[in-house]
Amino acid sequence: GMLYFALFVVGYNTSRIQYWLNPWADMRDKGYQLSQSLITIGSGGLLGVGLGKSRQKFLFLPEEHNDFIFAIICEELGLIGASVIMLLFAALILRGYWIALHARDRFGSLLVIGVTTLIAMQTFLNIGVVTGLLPTTGISLPFFSYGGTALSIQLAEMGVVLSVSRQMKPTRAG
Repeated sequence: GMLYFALFVVGYNTSRIQYWLNPWADMRDKGYQLSQSLITIGSGGLLGVGLGKSRQKFLFLPEEHNDFIFAIICEELGLIGASVIMLLFAALILRGYWIALHARDRFGSLLVIGVTTLIAMQTFLNIGVVTGLLPTTGISLPFFSYGGTALSIQLAEMGVVLSVSRQMKPTRAG
């Protein structure tokens, strides 16, 4: 009941949901950012147009350096390059949970689970928004989006994860 009220009775949210489901209905105004994002992703093709050679970043796609950087990555590096970046994120997240499972104490384990889940959720939400899977939220892509403070904090979080991994018991090979 309350979710229905929040999404469909409050006018602002209704239009956000409506233009998320069909950005082409009003692609000159409310659906502009998502439709431009989808055009950007599609124009990359399989191999992309080349690193630094994006055309959509020149006044077509809003927030191209920040929340929608993944669309530019798709255009410049193509499906293959974007897949490699998503695989690297998946490897980082899986390795984080592996470190959490093998941490020496519960505090280190919970610390790494928290940091890894934060990075995982932020990555999933950003890529979901850029590809149109989720409504626009304003969450940046970890390690890629413009912003020095966010990058500094994410690197410090990775330092904490590495510190916990240094405390692990050595595992036998084989």
